[in-house]
Amino acid sequence: MPKRSILMFSRNKVWTGYTFSILLLLTAFTLGVTVGSVQVPLTQMLNIFAGAITGNRESLDPMFSSIVLDIRFPRVVLAALVGASLAIAGASFQGLLKNPLADPYTLGVSSGASVGAVATIFLGLTIPGLGSFTLPVISILAALITLVIVLGFARMVEKSMKMETIILTGIIFSSFLGSILSLMIALTGDELRQIINWLLGSVSMRGWEYIRLIAPFFVIGALLLFWNARELNAMAFGEERAQHLGVNVQRRKFVVLASGSLLTGAAVAVSGTIGFVGLVVPHMVRMVTGSDHRHVLPLSILNGASLLILCDLVARTIVAPTELPIGVITALIGAPVFGLILIQRRKERRG
Repeated sequence: MPKRSILMFSRNKVWTGYTFSILLLLTAFTLGVTVGSVQVPLTQMLNIFAGAITGNRESLDPMFSSIVLDIRFPRVVLAALVGASLAIAGASFQGLLKNPLADPYTLGVSSGASVGAVATIFLGLTIPGLGSFTLPVISILAALITLVIVLGFARMVEKSMKMETIILTGIIFSSFLGSILSLMIALTGDELRQIINWLLGSVSMRGWEYIRLIAPFFVIGALLLFWNARELNAMAFGEERAQHLGVNVQRRKFVVLASGSLLTGAAVAVSGTIGFVGLVVPHMVRMVTGSDHRHVLPLSILNGASLLILCDLVARTIVAPTELPIGVITALIGAPVFGLILIQRRKERRG
């Protein structure tokens, strides 16, 4: 096939990916707002949003208006931000470590963020001047420290830092951090229900306050990763090759790792531990559009948001009126995908 034809085919795949992803996000958003114990007609939803924008809410049905604007819309927005944060963090970790098995969950970053968040709740910590932002800040710091320890320990075990070694180290540290979480839960008094509900993973009844907590960290983390998309592409060919291309590898690695930890910590702080989003979404995106991070990162944001909105919809409707933890739904999807990726990589190595 001529080079020009290959380039055109590649561009068509990318733009098809963007079109599909945007349509999927719009569909997920519509379903997330309209479907539930009370069905909201699509026309009613559009009228409510139009009334909210224009300030003319007098003619709107107060029940539907309250359901859409006060309950479902903020829930859908929070789910989108959490899913987008975890997905782009997973894409950056996979690109940097050159392995599709890397994500915040398998590297132990989510567990570290969970320990930081639970410790904040358990000890009632408040950093002067930060107020409610104490929770995400401590969660982010704990996520970053955990990632540094995991990578440092993996390097001690094996200087080549094979991905299997890093993931095994991440699993070991996740187990250790899980025992710390169990200890804090065992010692918890009045905060027990709050911590248990938080650990199960949910975006239920969190409202605009939680959106304000995650939004600035999402914007900063995503912009930093977009800024380093070309460098991630260069580092995919190896650190030495990237240095020859003029990339400051050590600085870029730190920025990518810090940005991924920032996104993961903020997401975990507002929603609890939700696994496998950062594993499944970037893998699916790369299968469709290739490995160019200039497209993988934004497409991961779009599809991560869609996935978590739809998982949350399933979690609150499949056994209604009872709500399942959203982490259960993502694990049911992610665990088999993780197994399939692992089998595929084994076959590629033997072949």
